[in-house]
Amino acid sequence: MNIKIAYIGGGSKMWARVFMNDLALTNGLGGEISLYDIDNEAAERNKIIGNKINELKETKSIFNYEVYPNLEDALKGADFVIISILPATFKEMESDVHAPEKLGIYQSVGDTAGPGGVLRAMRTVPIYEYFAKKIKECCPNAWVINFTNPMSICVQTLYDVYPGIKAFGCCHEVFHAQEFLCLVLNKILNIKVTRKDIYTDASGVNHFTWITNAKYKDIDLLKLIPSFAEKYYEKGYYEGGKRYQFKYDTYAYGNKVKMDLYNKYNALAAAGDRHLVEFFDHSWYLKDKKTIKHYAFSLTTVPQREKDQKEKIEETIAMCNGEKPIILEKSTEEAVDLIKAILGFKPIISNVNMPNYGQMKGIREGAIVETNCIFTSDTVKPVIASPLPSDVLNLVERASLNIDSTYYGIKERNLQKIFNAFANQALCNGISRDKLRNLFIEMVLNTKEYLKDYYDLSKLENIK
Repeated sequence: MNIKIAYIGGGSKMWARVFMNDLALTNGLGGEISLYDIDNEAAERNKIIGNKINELKETKSIFNYEVYPNLEDALKGADFVIISILPATFKEMESDVHAPEKLGIYQSVGDTAGPGGVLRAMRTVPIYEYFAKKIKECCPNAWVINFTNPMSICVQTLYDVYPGIKAFGCCHEVFHAQEFLCLVLNKILNIKVTRKDIYTDASGVNHFTWITNAKYKDIDLLKLIPSFAEKYYEKGYYEGGKRYQFKYDTYAYGNKVKMDLYNKYNALAAAGDRHLVEFFDHSWYLKDKKTIKHYAFSLTTVPQREKDQKEKIEETIAMCNGEKPIILEKSTEEAVDLIKAILGFKPIISNVNMPNYGQMKGIREGAIVETNCIFTSDTVKPVIASPLPSDVLNLVERASLNIDSTYYGIKERNLQKIFNAFANQALCNGISRDKLRNLFIEMVLNTKEYLKDYYDLSKLENIK
């Protein structure tokens, strides 16, 4: 089946290559991948790698990779649109993540919730408004798959600007929780399975989704967590790679936050610990370096991300030059499987981010929520999720309302409303409004090069 996939952010240093590999290793597809990126050189490198992949004997599906200098031509006639961008640069992200530390606000990720999430959203929404308009103009019937954070606000922008869009957001965090449940099953009952062998009922907002029902055959997996925690909580246990990988890998964690939350709420928070902690008062898990160490996760610093990006660019250049072999390996991501299901291949159920059409009780209709959906021929239909326990729903509702407040403040370009959402972030609890006001102004000015065209920054001084 020949299709056209437009990749916005086609110069991606990581996600593009993962996607290209998965495409090459699937059966029954072919066509064109149109790459568009403001970093045209990076897109050209991915084009070279993509066309080299076509020459490998393991490749099952052949796609012609082309780089387009403008978004309109890249989108024209697309059946699918992938969006994976970094809004601004690591310089701006450094302010997002590290500027709040002067007030004792530590952020382990800083791209969804907390002060960093709000500033990132301020830069991202105007870009997504443009994307939505161009998709409506150039490929109105295309399916749009978003990978960019803040996920909920990106998807909300797409639907708000183009209500007829067919879009959803993909995130692998729930996959990690499923792998954790497989680990629990293995360690407690000595049964080895993969995450695709188990069923989970998840609902919430991105990076703050909760599992209230999880089974392998007739085994209730959630009921095994207390026994697992009794044995492994103190030292922690990472479900991917090596058990103690969190001691040297800043992206790994010991699942102690997840186990602690299960003990408190009797539901499994279904994201990596680094994301989960940013939805709570900073005194819970991010109080100080000692607390962070106790809960067995790390603060992924921006310098660390810059180092990782530099290494990925060097690796890409080496692949382009033939100095490093291209090795095809299937990832755990599901984007290609979802595309095939939409095209009429095997149906699939997976968790994605879409507007709430009633699949999640207790959250307003139209809010972007993350639940299971059924993917079939040209259809993505949400599955009604089990109701969350009331105390968990209260937590999720606050996060959802903060997403709404942030988005609508940005949509109106109203700095006062955006600041109100900024001050209401859970990580900002217990800090005076005056200090938060000064921090917000500082962070906006730190990133003004990517904000000045959309906001009247002279009104910052009027914020109360």
